[in-house]
Parts: sequence; structure tokens; C-alpha cells
Amino acid sequence: MEQEVRAAEEEPMILADNLVKIYKTAELEVLALQGLDLKVERGELLAIIGNSGSGKSTFLNMLGGLDTPSAGKLFVDGKNLFTMTEKQLVEYKRDTVGFVWQNNARNLLPYLSALENVMTPMQFGAEKNKKERALKLLDLVGMSHKKSNRLSQLSGGEQQRIAIAIALANSPKLLLADEPTGSVDRKTADYILDVFRHLNRDEGQTIVIVTHDVALSRQVQRVIAIRDGKFSSERILKEQYSLEGAAAVNWQEEDTQEEFSIIDRAGRIQIPKDMLEEAGIMDNKLRMEVKDGKIVLEKV
Repeated sequence: MEQEVRAAEEEPMILADNLVKIYKTAELEVLALQGLDLKVERGELLAIIGNSGSGKSTFLNMLGGLDTPSAGKLFVDGKNLFTMTEKQLVEYKRDTVGFVWQNNARNLLPYLSALENVMTPMQFGAEKNKKERALKLLDLVGMSHKKSNRLSQLSGGEQQRIAIAIALANSPKLLLADEPTGSVDRKTADYILDVFRHLNRDEGQTIVIVTHDVALSRQVQRVIAIRDGKFSSERILKEQYSLEGAAAVNWQEEDTQEEFSIIDRAGRIQIPKDMLEEAGIMDNKLRMEVKDGKIVLEKV
């Protein structure tokens, strides 16, 4: 048993292999994910960025057990989401993942206090000291002083901080956040990111964030860009910024990350439209050759 636990802990938290998602209606077929590959190690804080309709929310919903792939493989914490029974899926959503939504109405029950909201998911889990843990989580997100307040007595930012506490109620191994700073001001957004950093750095929490927030994405160690249902590029935080104090950096303006293109299993890469336009490439043909160990692309 001990060996099985150790083996599971050595596996990546997320492993997506050639993931495909097709949505079908009577008149239309939409390819939301087109052979997506990704590995996320345990203890990573990862952001996923992309335009609306790129497939990022579809992927997040799959990780949360709210949607199923049409093809490919998806493992989270060693569990195969492609082959789960209904019972296993319920247990997975209860014990393995926590979800923070942009829409606070999906996180909180309006007729309960903040404390009662955080305790609610624990009714279905194994937590014994429910009130003690709920108070600890409210303190973690800086909301212990509002423990008796209901939804109508809280600002949007306060609701979002309580939503994070709710998502952590059953000690999930993976925390998912869908646009967690999308409806709050900059000060609150920075506070929410600080909470995520603390959870990741001090608690070892694996976190995946889908975001349009430029300042947030520039502060994360690793960012994956998704375009047309595929991961197209990866950004890694430059070393000097990982050592800088947050107050010393203009995260909105400074180029804090180094960007790399992702080559898929068929050897394809996606070239951003703005790069093609800057190079004056308007056609769909390129001349390609290797020069001095470099792959060079030239317009015809």
C-alpha cells in the first residue's frame, strides 16, 4: 500500500494526452480541443491564457469533472477521467478538486453566513473538526472578521475570497480557478494572487488558473497559451523576477517572462498572427531551412 501511495505521488498531477473535444448540435459541429497535450507537476502554480473560444474553459471543466473528452486521455492525480463511473466522478469532485468560479453565485449560498458556506462542503467529506477548519480557512483568506456575514453583506472581492476558502474545504489536491480576478478591482486581485501564492509556496497546493488578467499571468511561474484548441506557447518567469519583491515590479507593463513555442507530436508549431504580420508574411506558404543549427522561416 505504501509503495502504491509513493508511486502515485511521483506521477504528475495532470497528464493530458492528445485530448479532443467535439460539441455537436443538429446543425453544427465545433472542435473545441484539437489534440491537446499537457503535463502539470505536483505543486505547480500554472496559468492558462487565451482568447474567448480558444478552449481554455473547456479544458478547465474537464479537469473539474464537469465535462468529458471526446477522445484522448486525461489523468488527474493518477485517476483516469475518461473511464470513471458516476460514483467515482462524484468522489473525485468531492475529494480531489476544488473549483473557484468567476460568478460568485456558483460558489456561495446567499442564505448562509460565510462560516456556514465554508462548512457546507465538509458535510460530504471526511473532515471531523468542521468549524475549526472553516475558521482556519477564513483566516487564511483574510475573512475571519466577516464569518457571520451573508452574501448581501459582502463586496464582490470579499465573496471571491470566501469562495477560495470554500474550494479548499475538503483539502483538494488540485485547485482550479476560472477567472478568479475577473470581477474585482486591482487591489483585491493582487490579494487573491497572494493567497494563491501562499497556498502554492507554503502548503504545496497545485493550482491551475484560467485568466485574462495580464498582471496576474505575468507573475505566475509558468503560463500556457491556448489557441484554436491547442497549446501554442509557454512562458516561464525570468529568474530575476522570481526573486523580486512584488512592490518593486510593474507587472502590468514589464516583460517578466520568456516565451517558448510548443511543438506538438506531429512537429507542428503555431506562429502568432502578429509575428507573421510583423515579418510581412501574408501568404500560407513559407520557405524553411536549417542554417547554422537554426530553423529559419522566410516568406516566399
